[in-house]
Amino acid sequence: MNKTVDFFFDLGSPASYLAWTQLPGLCARQGATLHLRPMLLGGVFQATGNASPAMVPAKGRYMFTDLARFAARYGVPFGLPPGFPVNTLTLMRGVMGTQLRAPEQLESLLSALFNGLWVQRRNLSDSAVLDETLSQAGFDPQAFHALAADGEVKAALKQATEVAVERGVFGAPTCFVGEAMFFGQDRLDFVEEALSQGASSFST
Repeated sequence: MNKTVDFFFDLGSPASYLAWTQLPGLCARQGATLHLRPMLLGGVFQATGNASPAMVPAKGRYMFTDLARFAARYGVPFGLPPGFPVNTLTLMRGVMGTQLRAPEQLESLLSALFNGLWVQRRNLSDSAVLDETLSQAGFDPQAFHALAADGEVKAALKQATEVAVERGVFGAPTCFVGEAMFFGQDRLDFVEEALSQGASSFST
């Protein structure tokens, strides 16, 4: 049976970062293929009427505590970058462009950017900080910005975001196993169960 996980994410989502640290190992255990689905979370929020939990102060405080608990459970570093929430439009366009034009570089790019935000706690919405982070990871900042400015790349990210909304996505991260949808990095146990038992055992 061909088992796959569609992973819809935005770099600016700390829960997406935590899921990203766990999904490769999860998929390896289950003999599944991980499909990376970059999207623009701001576009999803606009289309669905949703908003970041950080916009509700009490909920935001709890969310960050909960994320830190999960990071400790996973054994991965985690911290908030300055200026959170981060504007990820350029970042996600660059990710989409890399997936389209140089897919062999995508995993290394995601590692540099996810770690830059949530481990090194860098404000990657600052162009100078972004450029330094890219350079340190062996990427050409000018090439990255050229991808982010490319009309075809912009259209592809917009379309990917629309596809996510059409599939029922309202936030990040969201995983699909077949047609079964699982929202949040705290639902990865259900993702693994769906891969093990079959997605048809879960309601959509």
